[in-house]
Amino acid sequence: MTSPQQPDPRYPSAPQPGPPSSQPGPPPAGQPGRPPTGQPAGISWPLVAGLASMALLWPLTALTGIGGTGAPRAFTIIAVTAVVWIGVVGLGRVPRPVATLTLAGLGFGVVALAVSMLVGGVGIGGGGAAAWTAVPALAMDAGWGALAGVVALGVQRARGAGPR
Repeated sequence: MTSPQQPDPRYPSAPQPGPPSSQPGPPPAGQPGRPPTGQPAGISWPLVAGLASMALLWPLTALTGIGGTGAPRAFTIIAVTAVVWIGVVGLGRVPRPVATLTLAGLGFGVVALAVSMLVGGVGIGGGGAAAWTAVPALAMDAGWGALAGVVALGVQRARGAGPR
């Protein structure tokens, strides 16, 4: 028989002796998913991916004819994207809004670039732009994401509902 201080080798997944805070497992009741005090909350990668997927509005609106063509369509897509990003992150309790939306902007650029290369429209794949333009385009998308993140952070602070 083992002493109470030693884990029982017959039950490797059994709770080990010690204070409850050292036990692995779910966080204590009332604190779902919160990081320990003093550590910043992480980035929600599914949220970043979902917000970045809004880049698919470009080919979808082109295929369906929704939003017209040219500048009106572009301004509509940009406005819808900005409203959704700022609304979701600013009105939600999303931690690190600037970093989240900067990464969403970068992801937006990657998705747009990939779609451009696959579909062959305007851009690198379609011969409409040189390959070197990908880097400034990605930087610009990340910059727009950062700007939206600053606005979302302002919305969170104005509501007094920043990340918990």
